[in-house]
Amino acid sequence: MAVTMSRRRILTLLAGAGATALAGCEPARGRAPAPAVPDPLLVRVDEGLGLLRGADRRRIPRALATGDGTWVFATAPEGPHTACWRMDTATSRTSARTVLPGRWLPQAVSADGTRVALTPTGMPVNGGRPPGREATPVLVADAGGVRHRLELRGAVVPEAFTADGTGLFVLDWLPASAPDRYRVRVVDLATGTPGPLATRTKTPVPPGAEEEMRGDGRQAVLAPDRTVLYTLYTHQPGHRHTRDLVSGRPGGAHAFVHTLHLRDRWAYCVDLPHPFGEAAAAGHAMAITPDGGRLLVADVASGTVADIGTEDLTVRRTVAQPRGTGAAYAAAGHERLYLAAGTAVRALDLTRLTGTVDWPVREPVTGLVTSRDGSRLYVGQRDAVSWHDPSTGRELGRVPVPGLVGVHGLAGAA
Repeated sequence: MAVTMSRRRILTLLAGAGATALAGCEPARGRAPAPAVPDPLLVRVDEGLGLLRGADRRRIPRALATGDGTWVFATAPEGPHTACWRMDTATSRTSARTVLPGRWLPQAVSADGTRVALTPTGMPVNGGRPPGREATPVLVADAGGVRHRLELRGAVVPEAFTADGTGLFVLDWLPASAPDRYRVRVVDLATGTPGPLATRTKTPVPPGAEEEMRGDGRQAVLAPDRTVLYTLYTHQPGHRHTRDLVSGRPGGAHAFVHTLHLRDRWAYCVDLPHPFGEAAAAGHAMAITPDGGRLLVADVASGTVADIGTEDLTVRRTVAQPRGTGAAYAAAGHERLYLAAGTAVRALDLTRLTGTVDWPVREPVTGLVTSRDGSRLYVGQRDAVSWHDPSTGRELGRVPVPGLVGVHGLAGAA
């Protein structure tokens, strides 16, 4: 019996196979053209990324972007192997496809967008515990092909590259057979040898003093100058930092910001005061100011915002806010800090961290991002992205994005 398939079904199947990974979606005949998005956006969709530029919509399955949204590495099955290529999100131009032996998924992209680390499973850094295993294959490639092939002992998850591209920061899960905690290490790509990070004073960490973390990595934020990666951790029962292990202090932080210097290879944790880390991890969010000078961390369950100075890595103050429920999101502009939970968005004066305006949106928020000139706030929702006047909350436009699960940020170079 013959089966007739619709054009849409055929395109869906092709997209699933990677054949349309970078093909723009043409508007159907007879339909009004899609509304133009004022700023190019990278969004997270089921099984990959989406690029919204003007009225153009592109799906990029099995893809990973740099923290600033400038570059994307994408992959697609090619027989028993994997095709890999790089895209400049400012122009949508792509490199030639290279074929990697075996099946791989992008796991970490260097901050400058020149190289990618791939693993067979593509386990996200903040995606829970990996399965126990004796070894982890890792492939490091650039637009020209494979540069390093590693076989790392244990259950290892690549997190970021060093600024000079010679090292790979990884989460080393322990014990390897049944992981329940992890430590951050750096692998020398030339030798494949892992080792501990340095302290903030750039001294080697003594044996036995590497931090082992058991909690939830909620969110990572890259500094505007691409030299520092900040990761928000919550639910750290009995956690002791390296400085506590060295000094003999008891430790016991419930939440902190793990600061990883990509150039100098040191790590330092900024403890967050009570009640951070007591409520669900999803109710916490973090944003960095455009100049990179301040990190703002919010716990919507308790209604608390912590203001961290990135120069001295200290919590300078905490400010009480109205409490909220649901997953939290944050974005910082030049003048305002935006917080969202559930269907509520709040704009705070960035200097005083006091409320200036609150407004509801149609559906639960899945992400926030500000335009570079500060005149628009983009809000991810269920299968859609809307943009608003940040001073009033008035919705200025809205586009459907089927399968939307989050908003990565602005696309293209600043």
